[in-house]
Amino acid sequence: MCGFINFDRKEGYMALNRREFTQLTTAALVSQLLPNLNAQSSTQPLGYAMVGLGRISMGHFMPGLKDAKQSKLTGLVSGHRDKAEKNAAEYGVPTSAIYSYENFDSIRDNKAIDAVYIALPNSMHAEYTIRAAKAGKHVLCEKPMATSVDDCKAMIAACRDNNVKLMIAYRCQLEPTNLRAIQMIRDGMLGSVQAIESANGFNIGPDWRLDKKLAGGGPLMDVGVYSLNACRYLTGEEPQVISAYSSVIDKDGRFSSVEENVGWTMKFPSGIVASCNTTYGGQMNGYFRVHGAKGSIDMDSAFGYQGQHLTAQIGRDNRIDEPSTARDPSQFTRQADYFADCVRNNKEPKMDGQEGLRDIQYMAEIYKMAGVAF
Repeated sequence: MCGFINFDRKEGYMALNRREFTQLTTAALVSQLLPNLNAQSSTQPLGYAMVGLGRISMGHFMPGLKDAKQSKLTGLVSGHRDKAEKNAAEYGVPTSAIYSYENFDSIRDNKAIDAVYIALPNSMHAEYTIRAAKAGKHVLCEKPMATSVDDCKAMIAACRDNNVKLMIAYRCQLEPTNLRAIQMIRDGMLGSVQAIESANGFNIGPDWRLDKKLAGGGPLMDVGVYSLNACRYLTGEEPQVISAYSSVIDKDGRFSSVEENVGWTMKFPSGIVASCNTTYGGQMNGYFRVHGAKGSIDMDSAFGYQGQHLTAQIGRDNRIDEPSTARDPSQFTRQADYFADCVRNNKEPKMDGQEGLRDIQYMAEIYKMAGVAF
């Protein structure tokens, strides 16, 4: 099945030519692309309260704050007091800044908390974004933004009405190797782009993400959003036509409420076509491949926390091979400081609520075309 959709074109990535890029180290690149992130802030670092103590928060975001220049951990929100106290001791957070989900709203009284990082199951993103906004706290929310279009719109409205910033955690839009691919395309190194291929997935075990009430859907609502978002930031366009299919192959009980596989194609206004796949049933090392009239780009481990590796063939003789040397949790450090810079300087994040809303709108269309209830 295929459907026609109509959204405005999305613009805007900072220019950087190939020679300038290749001469820069990762740290210097971040400094040029995202001004002030490597300089010590002239004001107090932005204080984050961690909402949800799971894998991504304890294993990646919080360790990333240890290297941040403009950000620090100042609060914890968890349903497990013992886990929160252990992390509070490690990060120097006072026990008075540990909150439960029940007394979450009292963060409004803690002046050391400027923002929250929401790393809860997808279906809880809207509730805690809205509650944080009403408490006067800025919001950095994990993707996908929410589990419905209406929830996304309510999140945007709550943040607007309470004059706080909202950013969705699309860390790949700040990752230097992904930025390199974007700039190569914008500089015309590939000529006219014709097609994009992308995939991302893994073989899932028992997990909350298999519960549709918590996750909102299967792999599309988890790792599939990376391929969808990448096609948008690589083209700088919004898809006009979408077709999609879904399937469940493994009848082992894991997929009683969510799909196992989703494949979809998109056509963009320029005529670029994209083909994407995502799965919870097999290993897919997240990647994208961009084909142009003059050459192609291959990005392996495009969406991982580290290990990005860009190769390209431009014409017959120009072969590019650029592995990233950055290591986890550097992407989370960059993301935290980027949002801090937006808050301190009253700038709108490029990965704002509208960006998250668009992906949910497109995923709703993908599910519709695949015949899956959303």
